[in-house]
Amino acid sequence: MTEGTTLAHDDAGPKDATTVLLVHGHPFDRSMWRPQVEHLAKQGYRVVTPDLRGYGTHKTEETKTGLDVFANDLVELADHLGLETFVLGGLSMGGQIVMQAIADHPGRVSALLLADTFAGLDTAEVKQGRIDTAARITREGMEHYADELLPKMISPQTRATRPDVEEHVKSMMRNAPAEGAAAALRGRAERPDYTPGLRNIAVPTLVVVGSEDEFTPVEDAQLIHREVADSTLVVIDGAGHLPNLERETEFNEALSTFLTTSGAKP
Repeated sequence: MTEGTTLAHDDAGPKDATTVLLVHGHPFDRSMWRPQVEHLAKQGYRVVTPDLRGYGTHKTEETKTGLDVFANDLVELADHLGLETFVLGGLSMGGQIVMQAIADHPGRVSALLLADTFAGLDTAEVKQGRIDTAARITREGMEHYADELLPKMISPQTRATRPDVEEHVKSMMRNAPAEGAAAALRGRAERPDYTPGLRNIAVPTLVVVGSEDEFTPVEDAQLIHREVADSTLVVIDGAGHLPNLERETEFNEALSTFLTTSGAKP
């Protein structure tokens, strides 16, 4: 964050309760977590959901944003809100930012949610694809890119039965600022391998994945589960890359159960 500014964010629930800070993926915004905000706040948790640098209402002039920058932004936001420790969760790129954050600031995080994310490095082809896509969306904007991503983001079952979810996902992607999304793609292409650090994670961790996720399949979640000692794996049947929206009831139940059993009660 630039000096004197704070990430745009929502802050729901009692201010003296256990705080759950949720990090959205690419190319989304904080509204991605709306079902979880409503559910957890009703249970008595404080829920903070920011727009990442360059996404949603937060603009950026940077051409490359590293995941360490995103992670530091989150800790600065926590400082701004007076949060000494908090539960930290993220989905997809948000999950990678979470892995970066706990590596850099392990004392700040009391429990983790890693949803539909991938700890390893990209192949050379995928890395080049991120760089090429960044150039493309800078040139063309987000509309066609969003339309291409949509069938991979949510499962065929979701598209057939949940037009509300499809419309929300499409809207977030189309409305994402192209410059910020491109900067994140370039930074993400240069991220480190988080796999070796998984064994250093010493807090309770919930690993969630949609059974139909094409981007980060169940095998990726299983690897994280194997490497993180105190972890629980939940596979959401019928969901794609966004189980928190596609199957919000199952996702919320898994998250609530985890928070209670891990000691992170409101």
